[in-house]
Amino acid sequence: MKSIGVVRKVDELGRIVMPIELRRTLEIEIKDAMEFFVDGDKIILKKYRANMACAITGEVTNQNKTYANGNLVLSPKGAELLLGEMESNK
Repeated sequence: MKSIGVVRKVDELGRIVMPIELRRTLEIEIKDAMEFFVDGDKIILKKYRANMACAITGEVTNQNKTYANGNLVLSPKGAELLLGEMESNK
Protein backbone atom coordinates (compact mmCIF):
# COMPACT_ATOMS: atom_id res chain seq x y z
CA MET A 1 0.00 0.00 0.00
CA LYS A 2 1.32 3.45 -0.94
CA SER A 3 0.75 6.63 1.10
CA ILE A 4 0.00 9.79 -0.87
CA GLY A 5 0.79 12.02 2.10
CA VAL A 6 -2.72 13.44 2.57
CA VAL A 7 -4.65 13.27 5.84
CA ARG A 8 -8.32 14.27 6.03
CA LYS A 9 -10.70 14.42 9.00
CA VAL A 10 -14.14 12.84 9.08
CA ASP A 11 -16.85 15.50 9.47
CA GLU A 12 -19.93 15.29 11.73
CA LEU A 13 -21.88 13.48 8.96
CA GLY A 14 -19.13 10.87 8.44
CA ARG A 15 -17.85 12.38 5.19
CA ILE A 16 -14.26 12.53 3.99
CA VAL A 17 -13.15 14.73 1.10
CA MET A 18 -11.08 12.90 -1.50
CA PRO A 19 -8.29 15.11 -2.93
CA ILE A 20 -8.88 16.32 -6.51
CA GLU A 21 -5.48 15.03 -7.63
CA LEU A 22 -6.44 11.52 -6.52
CA ARG A 23 -9.83 11.73 -8.24
CA ARG A 24 -8.19 12.90 -11.47
CA THR A 25 -5.54 10.18 -11.35
CA LEU A 26 -8.14 7.45 -10.75
CA GLU A 27 -10.70 9.02 -13.12
CA ILE A 28 -13.34 9.35 -10.39
CA GLU A 29 -16.01 11.80 -11.50
CA ILE A 30 -18.68 13.66 -9.52
CA LYS A 31 -21.56 11.28 -8.68
CA ASP A 32 -19.50 8.12 -9.38
CA ALA A 33 -20.49 5.32 -7.04
CA MET A 34 -17.80 4.05 -4.69
CA GLU A 35 -17.74 0.59 -3.12
CA PHE A 36 -16.35 -0.03 0.39
CA PHE A 37 -14.35 -3.08 1.45
CA VAL A 38 -12.83 -3.95 4.82
CA ASP A 39 -9.57 -5.89 5.19
CA GLY A 40 -8.72 -6.22 8.86
CA ASP A 41 -8.28 -2.63 10.07
CA LYS A 42 -8.13 -1.19 6.53
CA ILE A 43 -10.96 0.45 4.58
CA ILE A 44 -10.61 0.04 0.83
CA LEU A 45 -12.54 2.25 -1.61
CA LYS A 46 -13.06 1.13 -5.18
CA LYS A 47 -14.92 2.79 -8.02
CA TYR A 48 -18.11 0.74 -8.29
CA ARG A 49 -18.71 -1.10 -11.51
CA ALA A 50 -21.93 -3.03 -11.98
CA ASN A 51 -21.61 -6.70 -12.88
CA MET A 52 -21.45 -7.07 -16.68
CA ALA A 53 -21.19 -3.29 -17.26
CA CYS A 54 -19.72 -2.32 -20.62
CA ALA A 55 -16.12 -1.09 -20.33
CA ILE A 56 -16.79 1.61 -22.94
CA THR A 57 -20.33 2.88 -22.28
CA GLY A 58 -21.05 1.60 -18.77
CA GLU A 59 -24.32 0.10 -20.03
CA VAL A 60 -25.70 -3.08 -18.49
CA THR A 61 -27.82 -4.93 -21.05
CA ASN A 62 -28.82 -8.52 -21.74
CA GLN A 63 -26.82 -8.28 -24.98
CA ASN A 64 -23.47 -7.52 -23.26
CA LYS A 65 -20.76 -10.09 -23.99
CA THR A 66 -17.40 -10.90 -22.44
CA TYR A 67 -14.18 -10.98 -24.46
CA ALA A 68 -10.47 -11.58 -23.78
CA ASN A 69 -11.07 -14.55 -21.47
CA GLY A 70 -13.69 -12.64 -19.47
CA ASN A 71 -11.50 -9.57 -18.90
CA LEU A 72 -13.51 -7.25 -21.15
CA VAL A 73 -17.27 -6.70 -21.18
CA LEU A 74 -18.82 -4.86 -24.13
CA SER A 75 -22.36 -3.83 -24.99
CA PRO A 76 -23.33 -3.83 -28.67
CA LYS A 77 -22.89 -0.03 -28.72
CA GLY A 78 -19.53 -0.26 -26.90
CA ALA A 79 -18.30 -2.92 -29.33
CA GLU A 80 -19.35 -0.72 -32.26
CA LEU A 81 -17.53 2.32 -30.81
CA LEU A 82 -14.38 0.31 -30.08
CA LEU A 83 -14.36 -1.30 -33.52
CA GLY A 84 -14.83 2.09 -35.19
CA GLU A 85 -11.94 3.58 -33.22
CA MET A 86 -9.70 0.61 -34.01
CA GLU A 87 -10.48 0.88 -37.72
CA SER A 88 -9.78 4.62 -37.77
CA ASN A 89 -6.36 4.06 -36.16
CA LYS A 90 -5.09 1.67 -38.85
